[in-house]
Amino acid sequence: MIAGPTAVGKTDLCINLAKKFNTVIISSDSRQFFQEINIGTAKPSEKELAMVPHYFIGNKSIHDPYDVKRYESEALGCINSLFKEKDLLILTGGSGMYTDAIVEGLDQMPKIASGIREELNAVYAKEGITHLQEMLIKLDPDYFAVVDKQNPQRLIRALEVCLGTGLPFSSYRVKKKVVRPFKTVKIALNRDREELYERIDRRMDNMIQEGLFEEASEMYPYRDLNALNTVGYKEIFAYLDGAYDKEEAIRLLKRNSRRYAKRQVTWLNKDKTYHWFHPDEINDMLDLINAQIE
Repeated sequence: MIAGPTAVGKTDLCINLAKKFNTVIISSDSRQFFQEINIGTAKPSEKELAMVPHYFIGNKSIHDPYDVKRYESEALGCINSLFKEKDLLILTGGSGMYTDAIVEGLDQMPKIASGIREELNAVYAKEGITHLQEMLIKLDPDYFAVVDKQNPQRLIRALEVCLGTGLPFSSYRVKKKVVRPFKTVKIALNRDREELYERIDRRMDNMIQEGLFEEASEMYPYRDLNALNTVGYKEIFAYLDGAYDKEEAIRLLKRNSRRYAKRQVTWLNKDKTYHWFHPDEINDMLDLINAQIE
């Protein structure tokens, strides 16, 4: 498992490792699944995809209902098949929940009456995200302390459990690990903050040059889809709505990408089983992997 914040250098490292071990790469990036969005999700290039086989890149449409539970089922099926031919596979991505679903399994959540979600969606449409935040901090302050407070889907999911069961959403997040038929070596990448943030800003400049604003404009009619509720598109949708000018949109793209990277590192730091490396320390990573194999 190769994890790490956005722009840290996961793609290059994973391709190098896959070549060394003659294996494949399985993506756990929850936005790279979608065919229609490429630039803003920082998908590997066609040249990179051709270097080693990749799975779960561009395999879904933004119009397909897709969630972490379906990914868990499909990815485990794929992994089990691949292990018939390979002794080692590489799982990588910046979406912590999707990675954890493969390695540790998902918490079992209660079934909730569908009407509650519709009501919460209506509240969000009328009152905005601040009202959802205020509701959640009252009903489940423990989960509110760790949730991505700018992600309305996460807030609504937690609130529907709170309202549908009368219990805090956090009470169902027991993290009871499942036993998988494979062993996992967890590697997390990071760089000095200044170095990482410089890479994020530079990558965003490259994305804009490659046509990020044009890609987001094509996706604008579908902006309410969950697949597009992500950094890199939301900021441009608001610009297209006239909320601010292009210069401000670019500033927000860079700022929010840096904030997202910070949240990713915070998520990874909660898991003490990760081995941390700078992306350039590939020989040290190889020593760790080989020692685990032996």
